Amino acid sequence: MKLNKNNAGLAAEKLAATFLVRQGLKLVAQNYHCKYGEIDLIMQEANTLVFIEVRQRSNSQFGSAAASITPQKQQKLILTAQHYLQQHGECACRFDAIVMRNTDAKALEWIRNAFSA
Repeated sequence: MKLNKNNAGLAAEKLAATFLVRQGLKLVAQNYHCKYGEIDLIMQEANTLVFIEVRQRSNSQFGSAAASITPQKQQKLILTAQHYLQQHGECACRFDAIVMRNTDAKALEWIRNAFSA
């Protein structure tokens, strides 16, 4: 059975969350939405709140998964994170990315501090 784009994205997010929990992070929220956009995963690592963008590509014909996190996308993520912090309280935070080819755990890459606000 072939996964459609939405199902593939959800599978990638689940794989990323499982990987990060195994690395010691705690899941706080998944698919946080507001008027500015969506954050795939919000996790806690020690005293730091980590906003995570999950990107999966089946091929690199149109660029890598990491390259798809454009400055415009980064700005949406920053605004969405600021909204979350206003609602839930300010704290130390950072932006990470999980990028992968298909939904292959062996092809998963965790980019800490992928960009900054």
